Amino acid sequence: MSTWNDPLSVNRLAQPLLQRLLDDASQLRVSVQRDEFGVQIVDAGLEAPGSVEAGLAIARICLGGLGDVHLRSSTEDGWPTWVEVHSAQPVLACLASQYAGWSLSATKEETGGKKFFSLGSGPARALAGRETLFEELGYRDRADTGCLVMEVDRLPPPVVVEKVLRDCALPPQGLTLIVTPTASLAGTTQVVARVLEVALHKAHELGFNLQDIVSGSACAPLPAPGADGLQAMGRTNDAILYGGRVHLVVKGELADAQRLAQQLPSKNSADHGRSFADIFKDAGYDFYKIDGALFAPAVAWVTHQPSGRTWQAGGTSMALLRGLWLEMA
Repeated sequence: MSTWNDPLSVNRLAQPLLQRLLDDASQLRVSVQRDEFGVQIVDAGLEAPGSVEAGLAIARICLGGLGDVHLRSSTEDGWPTWVEVHSAQPVLACLASQYAGWSLSATKEETGGKKFFSLGSGPARALAGRETLFEELGYRDRADTGCLVMEVDRLPPPVVVEKVLRDCALPPQGLTLIVTPTASLAGTTQVVARVLEVALHKAHELGFNLQDIVSGSACAPLPAPGADGLQAMGRTNDAILYGGRVHLVVKGELADAQRLAQQLPSKNSADHGRSFADIFKDAGYDFYKIDGALFAPAVAWVTHQPSGRTWQAGGTSMALLRGLWLEMA
C-alpha cells in the first residue's frame, strides 16, 4: 500500500494520455503495431520519424499522468525553445514513474544476435516494482494496463518483452512499449523533459525526506537531436546540467530546505564545466565512473512552504551550451 495515503494509479492516469497518442499517431508521426505476443509497440523514432510533439506526449505519459509538459519559446534566455515541466505530485510522477530505473537486458544467446540493454521508464515500472526504490517510496501500482518507455535504437527482443509481461503481471494486450531513440526528435524531447526528475533523484541521493517535497516545476533548453546516439546523449545531459532550472516547494525543517538548495545544483561536481560527451569519454564510457553530483540541474530554487523563504543556488552556462550547439549563419 502507498504511504502517500492516496489511491493514485500512475498507469490508470496515463491511459487516457496514451490513448491520445495512439489516436493522433499520424499527426505525431509515430507508428503503432502489435508484436508476435500481441503487445502494442509505439515507434517514435526508429522507423517512424516521430516529432517534438510526440516527445511531449510521451513525457506526459512517462510522468504517469501526474505532470504537465509543454514548450516555451524565449530567445531572451539564449536559446529559442525550452521544455517546461510541472507537477503537484513530483515524487510519484518522477520517481515512481518517469525515472529510468528498470534494468532490462538480454545476452547474445538469449537474443540470437546482439546483446540488448535498456533502462525502462514510465508507469509500468510501478506494476513490476523490481527496484528497491519502490520499497523506499512505499508505493506499488495495480492496473489492468501498463506502459513502458525504452530509449533504444532497436526493438526489444522477445525475451525482454516476456520479462516485462511476467513482472508486470499483464496480458500481452494490456502492455504498450514506446521506443524512442535518444537521437530522434521525440527521444531528445522526452529526455530533456526529465529535468524535474533529475532534481528529485538528486534530492533522494542527498537524503532529503521525499515526503517533504510538495510540488515542483522545471525547464531546460531543447537542443537539436544529435547525429548519433552518443552525441544525442551528450546534448540531452548538457541541456539539464548546464541549462536546467528547477523550483521545488518543500516542508519539513528549514535548515534541510536551505541545505537542499545549496547541494542540489550540478556545480557541486568537480566535473562541472565540461561537455558531458567529453566527461563520458574520459570515464571510459562508464556512467558509474562519473561523479554522481554532476547529475543535477544547473540552478535550484527551493521554497520552504511553512516559512515562506526561498533560496537559490547554482547558475546556467548558456554560453557553454551555445558553443556546443550553435553555428552562426
